Amino acid sequence: MTLRFGLLGAGRIGKVHAKAITSTPGAALVAVADAFPAAAQAIADQYGCAIRTIEAIEADRDIDAVVICTPTDTHADLIERFARAGKAIFCEKPIDLSLARVKACLKVVRETKATLMVGFNRRFDPHFAAVRAEIDKGSIGAVEMVTITSRDPGAPPVDYIARSGGIFRDMTIHDFDMARFLLGEEVVEVSAMASVLVDPAIGKAGDYDSVQVMLKTASGKQAMISNSRRATYGYDQRIEVHGSNGLVSAENQRPVSIEIASSLGYTRPPLHDFFMTRYTDAYAAEIAAFIAAAAGKAPVSPSGEDGLAALALAEAALKSVAEGRTVKLAEVTG
Repeated sequence: MTLRFGLLGAGRIGKVHAKAITSTPGAALVAVADAFPAAAQAIADQYGCAIRTIEAIEADRDIDAVVICTPTDTHADLIERFARAGKAIFCEKPIDLSLARVKACLKVVRETKATLMVGFNRRFDPHFAAVRAEIDKGSIGAVEMVTITSRDPGAPPVDYIARSGGIFRDMTIHDFDMARFLLGEEVVEVSAMASVLVDPAIGKAGDYDSVQVMLKTASGKQAMISNSRRATYGYDQRIEVHGSNGLVSAENQRPVSIEIASSLGYTRPPLHDFFMTRYTDAYAAEIAAFIAAAAGKAPVSPSGEDGLAALALAEAALKSVAEGRTVKLAEVTG
């Protein structure tokens, strides 16, 4: 059986998902919708799909599922619409910038018994997934400490910063989900520091570009997250998990994994330039997992509840920075 997709949003992440859908067995890209006709036309020309309105995709019986890649402030409304329309839903993170709005949205998802998967693609990266597999096998014993490094090659435009919800909700949210994925326990305390070290305009927009976050579970497990909007050497993506019997880590990836030795010493090729190439395999695996979930062959993961949990950690981090103290997660979740 082939799952027939409608793509909502033809921007940068929409292009990534169009490629993933069309390269995944059991998936077919039927239609694309975007407020900018040229963007939709580019995807239609490349992949041979139709251009339709969101309303048409909602009503069309030849579409089984949608991938939501529109601006964040439209996500919750679209999830509710397509849940009521009986479509399976894949939505890019976050569901919304408000915890209350996310909770209301997930209530509709439960009432309609819709399939909803949230786009935390890094769980599906083969290298990060292999780390989790070693944890599950008991290779390093009980998890004690997790270290996550995630640094972008450069800051996004300030107009994007202004509508993104800020670094914790936009960038660190991926790392919050990865921390939960690797710790195996829910976080109960958050302590965060944040600065503007890359671009003063980001600070003027009310955001930060350099952050460190410490997470702690009830049993005392810890996770440290390091984020920067600037890494002059490429897209820096590393994780390390320390356990009672050892350590497992995933190094940075390169488009070409070679090493050159000369009179100048040892050199290696540059890192991937950004997420579009670094996580190509992860996006494809993510869509494959969504297809399996929509068919009832696998649980939905990451779920809407995972999206809510990661957003709650972002809210706690913001509160920690604003008040200069460690924040109990219960303070933001109620």
